[in-house]
Amino acid sequence: MGFHASRRAKPKTRGDLIAVVDVGSTKVVCFVARLGEGGRPRVVGIGHQVSRGLRAGAIVDMDAAEASLGTAVNAAEQMAGETVEGILVSMSGGHPTSQSVGADVAVAGGQVTDTDLRQALRVQGYAKLEPDTELIHAIPVDFAIDGARGIRDPRGMFGRTLSVDLHLVTASSGPLRNLATCVERCHLGVEAFVAAPYAAGLATLVEDEMQLGCTVIDMGGGTTGIAVFFDGKLMFVDALPVGGLHVTNDVARGLTTPLASAERMKTLYGAALASVSDERELIDVPQVGEREPGQSNHVPKSLLTGIIQPRIEEIFELVRGRLEASGFDKVAGRRVVLTGGASQLHCVRELAQSVLDKQVRLGRPKPIAGLAESTSGPAFATAIGLIAQADRHHADMAVVTRLEEAPAAGLFGRLGGWLREYL
Repeated sequence: MGFHASRRAKPKTRGDLIAVVDVGSTKVVCFVARLGEGGRPRVVGIGHQVSRGLRAGAIVDMDAAEASLGTAVNAAEQMAGETVEGILVSMSGGHPTSQSVGADVAVAGGQVTDTDLRQALRVQGYAKLEPDTELIHAIPVDFAIDGARGIRDPRGMFGRTLSVDLHLVTASSGPLRNLATCVERCHLGVEAFVAAPYAAGLATLVEDEMQLGCTVIDMGGGTTGIAVFFDGKLMFVDALPVGGLHVTNDVARGLTTPLASAERMKTLYGAALASVSDERELIDVPQVGEREPGQSNHVPKSLLTGIIQPRIEEIFELVRGRLEASGFDKVAGRRVVLTGGASQLHCVRELAQSVLDKQVRLGRPKPIAGLAESTSGPAFATAIGLIAQADRHHADMAVVTRLEEAPAAGLFGRLGGWLREYL
């Protein structure tokens, strides 16, 4: 494809560059950032492309998805003047699931060493993962030495028994392999997959929300992601195969209008709750197949709201059900942060408060140098969170290199990467 040739003309990736790609059902976003003074990232390249070939976060047309991804990455590379080789990729589909595993290991010399931690990870390898699933994250939730819990980093501490509790996030192998293949066909490598709602939380939550308990609801086009944070850690991840595109489809069918017109009406006039003026205000509704402007219908805005509200309400009811079934509803406390493009619909926050019975705020990503206003809103929260994750990954790599001296493969090797991310 054309973008491949332009990639080879540029200089190689520099070590202070990080590249991330958010592959969503409505758009593909690529950010290239350079680590500046103090190790803070500054975005130097931006690529933004309409997503094609994806549905509910999963690839359904490999060629179309490859074209969208390649075009977005190429635009970011052109702006940055660099060629990237490895990227951090968001995962919004693939049916992400969470499970907790724990193990106890004897401390060989009385003092916890890197070897003891590696042994604990090997014990975690006995965890039964579902067939045809891949491990995405292995997050240490708690360490304990001789039953004393709440330890942040056990290395160097003394005791007889080291206990480790991990939160494992897995996803279906098929969608992940399809996405990885699409990336490879663009002559790129996947450094890691990151669960999209986790990245959205990194971008939008303040430290107190992460510590005290909070639920992130990432309202995308094809999926709605859920992430629960507590004690500064990710505790639960889930995703629903429904999002803003389903609202658009409902409007198109209900008003017999083209999809493009339905999206425009939803954005300009749509609301999740009715207002007293909706009956009096008329909106112009172009009809499917009609080319003459005079063929449009004029309907009260209340009709549009009456189509949108049930679908948004259904999404929040599904979220509430998933949280209650997971057992993490209480851990998450009464705080909810909404983000993603679909969260910008008028009155979504108020409807979420009513359905979830929690305190809800709209989450705007924390500012990152180099980002324009048009690419720094809730719709770009996942991509911005990927930069935060990549930055943390980059900063911690030198500290834990010694833990990875012994080669490891399969589940053990993938579990071994958690120190780089979370300690």
